[in-house]
This record gives sequence, C-alpha cells and structure tokens, in this order.
Amino acid sequence: MFASAIITFREVFEAALVVIIVLAYLKRTEQFTYVKTVWAGVGVGVALSVLLALLFDTLFGGLSGKGEKIFEGVMMLTAVLFITWMVVWIFTSKNVSREIVDKASRAATSGSSIGILLLISTAVLREGVETAVFLQAASSTGSASLSGALLGVSLALVLAYGVVKGARWIDIKTFFRVTTAMLVLFAAGLTSHALLEFQEAGLISPVIEHVYDISWLIDKSGTLGSLFNTLFGYTGRPSLVELGGFLSYLLLSYLLYLFMRRSYIPGKG
Repeated sequence: MFASAIITFREVFEAALVVIIVLAYLKRTEQFTYVKTVWAGVGVGVALSVLLALLFDTLFGGLSGKGEKIFEGVMMLTAVLFITWMVVWIFTSKNVSREIVDKASRAATSGSSIGILLLISTAVLREGVETAVFLQAASSTGSASLSGALLGVSLALVLAYGVVKGARWIDIKTFFRVTTAMLVLFAAGLTSHALLEFQEAGLISPVIEHVYDISWLIDKSGTLGSLFNTLFGYTGRPSLVELGGFLSYLLLSYLLYLFMRRSYIPGKG
C-alpha cells in the first residue's frame, strides 16, 4: 500500500504542477481562451495513460513460469531507470517552472491551441506511463494496492489544491527532496528484487545463497518487515547478488548526486 501511495502521490502531483503553472501563466497574461485547451490536454493525457496501462496489462499479464520471472525483472529495472532519469532531470533543470512557462509562452504566442494541448497531454501522459511502470514493478514485488494508489492520488490533489490557494505550509523543495530520497531507496529495492527474479529464472547465480539471516529479528511477513519490504525491498536472507545490487545502486546514486551537485549547483565543488 505504501509503495503505491508514494508512487501515485509523486507522479500525480508532478503532473498537477505542470497544469497549475500553465494555468497561472495564462491567467497572468489574460489568455483565458486557452484554459479549456489545458483541461482538454489533461483529459487526453489521462485517457491515453489508461489505455496504455490496459494494453500493457493485456499483453504481459498472462505470462507465467520463467517468462514471467524474466519479464518482472526487466520491468523492475525499467522502473529503476525511470526513477534515475527523474532524479537527474530534477537536478539538471535550473528552473523547472521557468522551462514550463517558456514552452507555454511559445505555444500561446504562435496563436495555436495545439501547442498547449500537446504540452499538457504529453506531461500528463509521461507521468501516467511512469506510474504504470512503477505500479507494475511494485505489483511484481507484492507491494502494490488499489487503496494505496487511490490514497496517493487523493493526497496529491489536496496538495495541488493547497498550492493553488497559496498555502504557506507547503514547501515544494522539501516535498521533492523527501519523495526523491524515498524513490531512490525504492529503486534500490527494485534492483535487488529484479536480480532475485533473474536468479529464480536461472539466468544468474546467487553466488552465495544467504549472506546473513536476520529474519528472526525482522520477519518479512511481520508488520515492520512488510513495511520495509514494500518500501525498500527488504529481505532478511538476501543472496550476495541481491545485497550487492541494493548497495551498488545506493552507491551509484550517491556518486551521481555528488557529480550533479558539483556540476549544477553554483559555488559547489
């Protein structure tokens, strides 16, 4: 439940921010004729996201055995790549809001509503595709739930409404920092679990079956263990490959963070 809530909360809020920024720009420049186009773009993006998710489930939902293991592993690594790309994009974008406004400005200046429609629908579709991939990966680990996804959507819409109303208690930077850190840990868990799927499919060797066993301390089926497993892919008896995958992703993420901090933050390095 928690993984689903975090995923949908983050993705829906990102899409909502794009819509909010564009609507604010149109209101400030008194270009109200494009407001309906914005909402049309939201509708198109959501509809395409749902269709792609259904198509995705139809094409790959019937797999079983070794093929299912391999597919689930590939899907988890795909989600890991999406998360990593998201982190890089956030760090390398100097001013996300300014970039969105510039795109909206160019579209509005051209006198065509198609540009606004494409900007909004593409933004919503991108987040929708990422959500579908993340939830599919979470589902493969047994950590996805409809109630969690709906909770995340609801919280994202409430937060977006607060932004629109200018709520001072909302700190967008803190929001992105916290959710990004949680997604990085989630990605590390997905990396570990993907390697487990490949092990069970017979593609790779575990090298050492169980590096340690702390399941007596934190049982994966218990409340705390289940929470850790849902969010971070916890297992009390990891193989060397699983543990190596988890720690390697965290190390690479930290090195990537140091590199981006040195390269993109003024005064650092």
